[in-house]
Amino acid sequence: MSLKITRTTLPEDHPSLANTYNNIGAVYNNMGDYSKALEFYEKSHKILEKALPPNHPELATSYNNIGAVYYYMGDYSKTLEFYEKSHKILEKALPPNHPHLAASYNNIGAVYNNMGDYSKALEFYEKSLKIKEKALPSNHPDLAISYTCIGQVYNNMGDYSKALEFYEKSHKILEKALPPNHPNLATSYTCIGQVYNNMGDYSKALEFYEKDLEITKKALPPNHPNLAISYSSIGQVYKNMGDYSKALEFYEKAHKIYEKALPPNHPDLATSYNNIGQVYDNMGDYSKALEFYEKSHKILEKALPPNHPHLASSYNNIGGVYFNMGDYSKALEYSKKDFEITKQVLPENHPDLAFPYKWFGKIYRSMKDYSKALDNFEKCLSIRQKALPDNHPDRATTYSDIGDVHRLMGSYEKALAFHQKALNIQGNVRCNPLDCALTYINLGETYREMKDYSTALTYFEKGLEIREKKLSKNHPDLAVVYHNMAKLYLATRKYSMAMKNIQQAVEIAQEKLPSTHPHLLEYKETSERIRKKM
Repeated sequence: MSLKITRTTLPEDHPSLANTYNNIGAVYNNMGDYSKALEFYEKSHKILEKALPPNHPELATSYNNIGAVYYYMGDYSKTLEFYEKSHKILEKALPPNHPHLAASYNNIGAVYNNMGDYSKALEFYEKSLKIKEKALPSNHPDLAISYTCIGQVYNNMGDYSKALEFYEKSHKILEKALPPNHPNLATSYTCIGQVYNNMGDYSKALEFYEKDLEITKKALPPNHPNLAISYSSIGQVYKNMGDYSKALEFYEKAHKIYEKALPPNHPDLATSYNNIGQVYDNMGDYSKALEFYEKSHKILEKALPPNHPHLASSYNNIGGVYFNMGDYSKALEYSKKDFEITKQVLPENHPDLAFPYKWFGKIYRSMKDYSKALDNFEKCLSIRQKALPDNHPDRATTYSDIGDVHRLMGSYEKALAFHQKALNIQGNVRCNPLDCALTYINLGETYREMKDYSTALTYFEKGLEIREKKLSKNHPDLAVVYHNMAKLYLATRKYSMAMKNIQQAVEIAQEKLPSTHPHLLEYKETSERIRKKM
């Protein structure tokens, strides 16, 4: 109504109309309707360009708003273009230590962070911090924002001790500056929880996420989207711990809020469907996982431009389910769709570009095309070596993957060398215990094939102990270890132990995998070989 009145009473290029268009753009932006947001922000901008001198601060704000929409749309080169236009105006219009300049540096840093250019991100975040340190008292909440941003970069780089250091600096300021139930304190607890989650210290992660939830419940109404984020964070930890019923409980709490609070095609609803799909995927309930992944994908197709990184992730998740179901050609098809988007939107050495290569490697390995598998794992490693620090946990998993392909190709010494590289990293940084378990199991398989059965058994038992602690009793990943141990006991003529392990593997696979899954067929084949020996 307000827009109709303003349009009829004012000329179409009146500055007051710019303000109205801007406000409508902001509403569409908050609703996740980015194309509409862009339309109104651009209408506002055209009026301002005519009405104001070229270096007016309001024009800088307008460029910033348009840049922010491109940021949410995942078009980071466009975002940078508009943020830099905004920044140029601010540099001319404001004194060098003005808070708005600090905010502008911060925005540019955030884009580089998302583009995976972490050194550039740090450079801009530190420029922002320098201004704030000169202009503000040492316990000002805006300083905490800078520390949080720098912490995020270190978290993305896998430098978790540095990340914690900056998150804790931020938290100390917020504790002094804010009342105990302030939402920003809750966010701070979330950031610290995130680092512990990435380190695989799930009890610590849960402790901080629950502190966040406690504040958020008091500070916000029961259907606020931020409360859904808190529930989702806790759900993620339970998922990582392998407590899938708890994970579903929290993800579904989050989903109910999103359904009430958001329009039906909002990208956050898609994320929620995706989270639930991941739990079903991890539980081995692949048809359910596919159902939720596809619900998520339908929303993303409507809400986002066709080359948005979230769409790429969605293709990857759907491909992952087909991979787990043993349908490798379907898995490859979706992984290629993921890759087509990812290589368009990300710079050459962005760490996220490593993921499609990792998936190609896994798929080709399962298809027994080992040279293609090796080629893709090596491409994955090449990106991670350029983009990530030497001791990043993701480099360790890639070394382990390469080692496993060398084992399958019969190059046992090479396999051992790569697994040892993985262990060297995993022994020196806090990483996800399940990643360590995979390295142990891969080492066990290598030693088993080398006929060093006692060393193989030691590694299988180490890997199994972690998986039994972290995963549900009927998880398909447990079946893999039971099968490996059954083959070892068969080779050492301990047939009753072999039969016990293979029965466990077959029972899990029959419950969790499709009847045509290559793993189930392989387990049955091993079972038959053992039965003939008894």
